[in-house]
Amino acid sequence: MADIALGSGGRSSAQYAAAAQLAHQVTAQLAAIERASRRLLDTVAELDELAVRQASLLPGWSRAHVMTHLARNADGFGNLLIWARTGIEHPMYASGDDRDGAIAEGATRSRRLLLEDLAASCDRFEHGARTLPASAWTAEIADAVGDPMPAHHLLRLRLLEVWVHLIDLDRGVGFDDIPQRDVEQLLEDAVQQFGGRPDVPALSVEVDFGDHRRSWDLRGTTAPPSRVRGAPGPMLGWLLGRNGPERLDGDVPELPAWL
Repeated sequence: MADIALGSGGRSSAQYAAAAQLAHQVTAQLAAIERASRRLLDTVAELDELAVRQASLLPGWSRAHVMTHLARNADGFGNLLIWARTGIEHPMYASGDDRDGAIAEGATRSRRLLLEDLAASCDRFEHGARTLPASAWTAEIADAVGDPMPAHHLLRLRLLEVWVHLIDLDRGVGFDDIPQRDVEQLLEDAVQQFGGRPDVPALSVEVDFGDHRRSWDLRGTTAPPSRVRGAPGPMLGWLLGRNGPERLDGDVPELPAWL
């Protein structure tokens, strides 16, 4: 994939350096999304008509629901790319009811249509992201619940969606399969999401990446934090409520639901 275009007219050296760093970050994150999406599409291509109707790891959702959600999520992020490109507010979804209705309706379609829809939506999102002007990545948009964020943050959100729901398909892909270059970023995002919530217990997590270690503090209260240690995949799966604490060490507290 080609690097994101970068203009240089009229900028100071500090501004140019910041723009270059952001362009590199966006290029790397787009590449990570494209790799994860290829893994996703290869996985769903192996499903037959019966398999898409079977239960996913998400309560109440079949694999068809998960596939449709991923397709509509890609289109939702495509709406945010339009917002960033034009400066005109373009929410991710018209409403929560519209989102839920689209998933329920889409999940009834045939295997072939489910696969075609998912592949086309991934392609639309990736094309929109690759062609977004460099200056638009700093535009202020809003996520699905209306919280403001810079446009480039949507790439991190999409990467998390693809990997987590690929695992939810229950087709032999687990959190240990996420590449280290991606899982560290996803862990950081999960910790940040939890860190500001008052219902999260005081917690310190330490993750061993093999060649280095990182620790994060989630301080939902002023109490002394519980300390939990583990490998990247099990830690991320536990934080997201997909895995239990069996492969973690320390004083593991009960966490509230991720969403």
